[in-house]
Amino acid sequence: MADQDQAGLDGLITPPFSRRGFVMTSLMSGLTLATTRVEAQVIHTDAAGIEAGEVKIPAADGPMPAYRAVPEGPGPFPTVLVIEEIFGVHDYIKDICRRLAKAGYCAVAPELYARQGDLSTMTDPKLIIRDVIAKTPDAQWIGDLDATAAWAATAAKGDLNRLAVMGWCRGGRDVWLYAAHRRDLKAAVAWYGPVGGERSDIQPRKAADVAAEINAPLLGLYGGADTGIPVAAVEEARDRAKAAGKSVELVVYPDAPHGFHADYRPSYRREAAEDGWRRALSFLKAHGVG
Repeated sequence: MADQDQAGLDGLITPPFSRRGFVMTSLMSGLTLATTRVEAQVIHTDAAGIEAGEVKIPAADGPMPAYRAVPEGPGPFPTVLVIEEIFGVHDYIKDICRRLAKAGYCAVAPELYARQGDLSTMTDPKLIIRDVIAKTPDAQWIGDLDATAAWAATAAKGDLNRLAVMGWCRGGRDVWLYAAHRRDLKAAVAWYGPVGGERSDIQPRKAADVAAEINAPLLGLYGGADTGIPVAAVEEARDRAKAAGKSVELVVYPDAPHGFHADYRPSYRREAAEDGWRRALSFLKAHGVG
């Protein structure tokens, strides 16, 4: 990794840092088995006018499965790195990529947990957190996102001069950390990403710890009825960022629970989800990603 790419990794790499082989060699089909699903409200975005499908991204230890969606045409197109929830790159995340492509973006969602476990077979969120999420080093997925961005620029008509990141749930937490790592990032959007949590040797910093270090304007979309993420904690992270001269815009939907954008789950709140999506796209364009 070049010196420039090491920016923001201080405190994240715990020597000796070694990679492992991929457990998941391809993406899961359908929706996750690890949560209650409400099929009737699931949004299905077609592929008319875009190119979409599973791809393999070169990583240090082999091909990493990912989903890519990009408009038809020569490009290059502004690029959005899509960070999954804890449930993997399933149909919901794939659909988000197609929605972004329909809006004019090269959207790529790498399976960041492919080395730690096969999420397509897991049915218990507690076991996913214990056996997969907690065992995934932050330095690993940060390196994988960097590899994804480089691949998008060379193989998927992506434009790294217009690069953004967007993530949901655990992916929203990761948005904060990646924004503190990537110096050329133009914009970041965190959907109900935890700013607190436990620290460990391989996950040594919380999102709140890096709030004053973010390199790009960040939009945080949170639910006021989210029982796991206190709004006050997010406001404190925002204020810490602003005190350091950083730009964080926080939108709180008072009656929305955690996962309010996840249209396949009972937590889905259509009004908040649609408003948040409009705000997210406007935010990207306002900050040069569009």
